[in-house]
Amino acid sequence: MTAIDVRPSPDAEATGPAVAAALRTIDANIAEFGERYPGDTTVHGTYPLRPAAHGLPEGANTGWTTSFWPGMLWLAFDLTEDETYLAAASAHVRSFVERVERRIDLATHDLGFLYTLGCVTAWRRTEDESARRAALCAADHLLTRVLEPAGIIQAWGDLSDPRQRGRTIIDSLMNTPLLFWASRTSGDPRYGDAALRHATQLRDNILRPDDTTFHTFYWDLQTGEPLRGETEQGNSDDSCWARGQAWGVYGFTLNYRYTGDVSFLTAAQRCADYFLAHLPTDHVAYWDLEFTDGSGQERDSSAAAIAATGLIELAGHLPAGPRRDGYRAAAADILASLISGYSTAADPRSNALLLHGVYDKPKGVGVDEGTLWGDYFYLEALTRATRAAWSDPW
Repeated sequence: MTAIDVRPSPDAEATGPAVAAALRTIDANIAEFGERYPGDTTVHGTYPLRPAAHGLPEGANTGWTTSFWPGMLWLAFDLTEDETYLAAASAHVRSFVERVERRIDLATHDLGFLYTLGCVTAWRRTEDESARRAALCAADHLLTRVLEPAGIIQAWGDLSDPRQRGRTIIDSLMNTPLLFWASRTSGDPRYGDAALRHATQLRDNILRPDDTTFHTFYWDLQTGEPLRGETEQGNSDDSCWARGQAWGVYGFTLNYRYTGDVSFLTAAQRCADYFLAHLPTDHVAYWDLEFTDGSGQERDSSAAAIAATGLIELAGHLPAGPRRDGYRAAAADILASLISGYSTAADPRSNALLLHGVYDKPKGVGVDEGTLWGDYFYLEALTRATRAAWSDPW
């Protein structure tokens, strides 16, 4: 990566009001949603209740994104030490315990997202034993999705689904921390071993030689041989889906943090360098990195928020020097742009924290809307920028 001039992180003049605006929105959403869950994305700028599914009513704990709501509540508590946020975040543990005990919508690798933010954080902050047990149970369910002989974690659907069998996705790099945590907590190496094998397969196959990433990848069920990469939410199988590349930045870094395997740190830097080299002038990625200024395509603010957070984490694992400074400066540029041009601080009509995200452009889902994960990672980036000694949930 070409060294970037070192510039300071967004100063208190920017981050202070941004945090305050985010907390005002969270306060309003506590009153609106309480222990219920908003949808994956806004609709015309406003989150509705999550649709009824799996025989449960609107607002129930189903789908892959529900933990980002209590995740934001834990961040609000970390930022303020206000017991109101602690109570609101803790109240969600019961729902996650019930979900895993009743086996509600567990056929997904995203158990890592769900139970790291929904329960592991509760255990770390309050030593809630029910949260610890639920998170370990979720890790057990995640192990059932490991497919031999490839040793990969199947991404979606029933394990007998022929369309999904043998397929994993780059997002899963953010789900392995649940397994690493489970090994450290239980003393059972099976969880961490499975996470390491899975992350190694993604390093070797989902990351292309040109430093771009596939969204999804298939392995042969009989031999374990790698087969092919595809996309679900990128522009084409051979393009570079922006959010996936951002997951690579953050996810490979986290897998390095747990394993000490320098090849994961190198993979994270490869993802980061490509991501940064393909940003438009305002530092907020288009939904696929093959697009840039003048394309007429939509930005994905959520990819930018994930990348900013991941860059801060990545920089923290590098020795002092131009590369570390460059990543920190790039994260600061992205966060400053999100604050000034994409946050809802000046738009009280929306109950999102961040607008102009994209969920799935090819299917026309959540295009130019707020997203729960975008809101979460934006608030995590703000937390990292304002709390130097903060302990993250991953």
